[in-house]
Amino acid sequence: MLNRIRPYFASLPLTLVMLQGMTPLTLATPPRNPDKTVECELLIVGGGLAGTGGAYEGLLAGKTVCMTEITDWVGGQLSSQGTSALDERPTQRAELIYPRGYLELRERIEDYYGELNPGDCWVSYSCFLPEDGHKILKGMLDDAARKGGGQLNWFPSTVVKDLSIERNPNGGKGKQIMSAIAIQHTPKEGAPPLNTYPLSQTIEDAYTYEDSKLFDKTIIKFIPKPHDQGVPADWYVIEATETGEIVGLADVPYRLGIDPRSYLEPSSASVSGDPYCTQGFTYTFAMETTEDPQEYDIPDFYAQYAPYYSYELERLADFDLVYTYRRIWSPQQGEQSEFGGIGFTTPTPGDISMQNWTWGNDYRPGTSRDNLIYSRRQLEEMGQLDPGQWMGGLRTETLRKGEEHSIGYFYWLVVGTTDSQLGDGVKTPDPYHVYMKGLESPMGTVHGLSKYPYMREARRIIGRESFLYENGFMINEIDISRRNYQDDFYKQNLSPSTYRRLHAALAGLEGFKVLRGDASPEQVTRRERSTIYPDSVGIGHYAIDFHPCMTEYPAEKPGNTERKGEREGQSQAYPFQVPLRSMIPQNIDNLLVTGKSIAVSHIAAAAYRVHSFEWSSGAAAGTTAAFAIDRQILPYQLVEEPIFRSKKLQELRQKLDANNNPTTFPNTSIFNDDWSDWR
Repeated sequence: MLNRIRPYFASLPLTLVMLQGMTPLTLATPPRNPDKTVECELLIVGGGLAGTGGAYEGLLAGKTVCMTEITDWVGGQLSSQGTSALDERPTQRAELIYPRGYLELRERIEDYYGELNPGDCWVSYSCFLPEDGHKILKGMLDDAARKGGGQLNWFPSTVVKDLSIERNPNGGKGKQIMSAIAIQHTPKEGAPPLNTYPLSQTIEDAYTYEDSKLFDKTIIKFIPKPHDQGVPADWYVIEATETGEIVGLADVPYRLGIDPRSYLEPSSASVSGDPYCTQGFTYTFAMETTEDPQEYDIPDFYAQYAPYYSYELERLADFDLVYTYRRIWSPQQGEQSEFGGIGFTTPTPGDISMQNWTWGNDYRPGTSRDNLIYSRRQLEEMGQLDPGQWMGGLRTETLRKGEEHSIGYFYWLVVGTTDSQLGDGVKTPDPYHVYMKGLESPMGTVHGLSKYPYMREARRIIGRESFLYENGFMINEIDISRRNYQDDFYKQNLSPSTYRRLHAALAGLEGFKVLRGDASPEQVTRRERSTIYPDSVGIGHYAIDFHPCMTEYPAEKPGNTERKGEREGQSQAYPFQVPLRSMIPQNIDNLLVTGKSIAVSHIAAAAYRVHSFEWSSGAAAGTTAAFAIDRQILPYQLVEEPIFRSKKLQELRQKLDANNNPTTFPNTSIFNDDWSDWR
């Protein structure tokens, strides 16, 4: 069934170490004439779960959908990023309150394997093989096109290089994306197949117009499918990339990294903010349990990264516990075991585990010298914001180090005896495992790493200004967190007026007493719910979960520590909503933003990043775009003040709910301030 090849270093076609001597590719030259022009009603950039959710709804609505994806798999987290373990909260899962497409995905997983959890993992109710995630999702999209009468134009191995942005003569407050230029790469005759080399070795080539030694390039121009003359927008572009690429390329206002501390973001680790400290990213890999012990060659770069690796906590310091955490395939069930109060079945030969561990293969840069996602200032200095010069907006060197870091973690797991957080004497070798690689392996790559790193944070838009949001709309920490904010940290780090304003914002109607000084923050009861939005078009629920950046450069530096204060905002969260305003950027009227790039703060983003939320935001975008085309209205017009009077907004929300794409959780209205039962 699966290709199991070892040893894992011997046959890499071009070792990661060789990258250190490679000369970076030059910035792109002006393109030749497009090789083909494609008409779309929805252009979805990014084929992850948000993009797939958007395409699914667009196809069911009968629209012509074009979807680009930098890898050759749909599914993002579930496939190309390798994190095929569904992150879900118990209450939401128990009541199956998910968008219809996500529910269908869960059903198809169960039908495909005969069970929902073929990996018998303990972190989730469903762990499975990434390659199967792609197959299942692609089948869902094909079926949605047939059922809804839509047309799917799927462009794998394709990146958007340039946008034409102009003012639309048919109205609107902002400009519109009038066309997009993309580059699709395919292997040159005689060259190795796709997924032979890690991403760091091909990403700059992917954004370069000229054919190369590895790839032939097809230049594609995407344009709107014409509608009736005078419509406000012929098409919609949906940003669904993993890093907010279109947000950066279109140069709409956005934030990156830590937000400044305020009454809205009181747990922020920085008074002034820091764009270079984003959550860590992870190259996942798969490893298989064997009957006999294996021998391993030490990676040339292992000594550089070895000082970082750790089980992290004593209650997690067990190999079998970590291995079964995200076990994605288990043909036979092992004996029942327990460690640190967590139950699991022991690994047996043939088991396959996907590794995604904070003090393991997470790579967590946090300075201007090594941040992965370039800030706007960095992009401008590099010239990537000039016409035709976009190169993806990521630091290639940091991708390369993340790849090495992950391969080193496998060696540490099977051979290592040190632990950076718990000291010596904790970690023991476990050589009964092989690193899985090859095009038929779970990750579908010759090198064995995921095709794209698992991203936890992206460029996040700032929504449009309004009477209530004079600095632009954003979902903040206090909108979703369960904290009571009366710890000493807040009294010591917030000014008295900011501390008072914080508790006034959390106190509902009693907040006016706090603002006037008629009551102290300690005298009022905070609401036990998240913020309710009258323009909610989707839902999500997950804890505010951090994988903080490291303090010093490089991230793997011996003795390096997590950025101080970054875990202060970590907490449980109430069920939350996805307001339409969080998906509408400033300046551009026909761009909708999904996934990790919606208007959320750094702390809120730590909850707004899991599988079902991404699908919900994508479903909302696909439905909204189809609705806007049919009703000849621009999305921002649906949320102009006062929102509660917008009949078309209510029509959109009713459409979403009628299609089983929930916009609220049950019993979570303004008449219920106690949501404590939601876990």
